[in-house]
This record gives sequence, structure tokens and C-alpha cells, in this order.
Amino acid sequence: MTLIFAIVFYLAVALFAGGIACKLYQYSRTPSPFSIPVPPAPRTRTGVLVRILREALLFSSLFRASKWTWIFGWLFHYALLVVLIRHLFFATDPVWSWVLWMFPYGDLAAWVLMISLLGLWGRRLLIDRIRYISSLSDHLMLALFLMIGASGLVLRYLQPTDLAGVRNFVLGMLRFAPTSLPQDIVLYIHLGCVAVLIVIFPFSKLIHIPGLFFSPGHVQRNSPRL
Repeated sequence: MTLIFAIVFYLAVALFAGGIACKLYQYSRTPSPFSIPVPPAPRTRTGVLVRILREALLFSSLFRASKWTWIFGWLFHYALLVVLIRHLFFATDPVWSWVLWMFPYGDLAAWVLMISLLGLWGRRLLIDRIRYISSLSDHLMLALFLMIGASGLVLRYLQPTDLAGVRNFVLGMLRFAPTSLPQDIVLYIHLGCVAVLIVIFPFSKLIHIPGLFFSPGHVQRNSPRL
């Protein structure tokens, strides 16, 4: 299983990096011959920068569109960020001080992540107009995130795994010399779902994260001569 997961993650990261690079190249080469900023649009480049940061960090357009969706979406993204920071414990040696500082908040972030995911999925199931435009892939991605979160909580509270062994495996992979992975079926499910997420990220709607910075409606100024 150590060899299988090592190969799977090396391939997943390679596909992730290659897919992201291809998408960014495609975005950068797509022409934008018309001035189509989403109003109200700023008139200066500084204003565009502020608008992009406000959109990326605060999801301002989502806030105007739907307050409930904004709440669940904002909680999901920032809870996920805290969880990812906590997981840097497995990939740093010695562990960075700011990772240790964030460590106590990881448990709360994990529960917030699950609640926000259930809220986002409930939105797709209960609101007629959202259910109508939701595709199978939308539901499968939410299910995948829930599987990752649920298996992580099981490993945290119900069936603790060998964290030192997992850390040694990750650090070994970073040095291209992976060590033995602890034998734990829940851990295998957790890592398998993470690998699937890494692979599909560049080829799914999740790519909206870097795509925001190439969106003509957000990066253009309000200028008729653009």
C-alpha cells in the first residue's frame, strides 16, 4: 500500500501541476477584445486590484447575490484554509511556528467545514432554481469533500491513526524516499479521496479560484477605450 499510494500521489500532483499550468496558459491566451467589466466597475488599475482582492477574500459579488450562500461559501473556504494549514504539520520538519499556532483551531475548523458543506449541499437540494441547474458533478464534488472531512474526523476522534507514521510517510515522499504507511483502512479512504480531489481539481469547476484573476468582467477597468 505504501508503494501504491506513493505512486498515486506522485501522479496526482503531476496531473494537478500540469492541469493548472495548461488552464492558466489557456486563460492568458484567450483574447478579450471588448470592454465588458461587471458594473459598478472601477476606473483605475488600483481600483481593479482592490476589487479583485475584495472578490477573492470576501466574495463580495456572492454576498450581493445570496446571503445564505455567501455565509456557507465563506465559512467553507476559510475553514478549509485552516484545515490545510494544520495539515502542514505532516509536511514540515521542523514544524513551522505559525502552523503550531494554528493547530488548536484545526478541530473547530473541521466541524465548521462539514457544516458549511452540508449547507451548500442542502442549498442545491432544497432550492428549486439551484436544483434545476445543478449537475451530477456538483453533487459528486460535494460528496467527495464530505468523504474527506468525515474520514478525517473519524481518524481524529473515533479511530486515531499513527500520526507519526503518516508524517514520516509524507516527509519521505517529499524527499522521494517514502517510508512505510500505517495500515489503516480509514486512512486509505481519506488519502484516496484526497488524491481524487487533487486529480480532478484542474478539470472541474474548482478551477474558478485562479480563474477569477483572468475574468474580463472583474479585471477590466470602466473605460470605453479599453
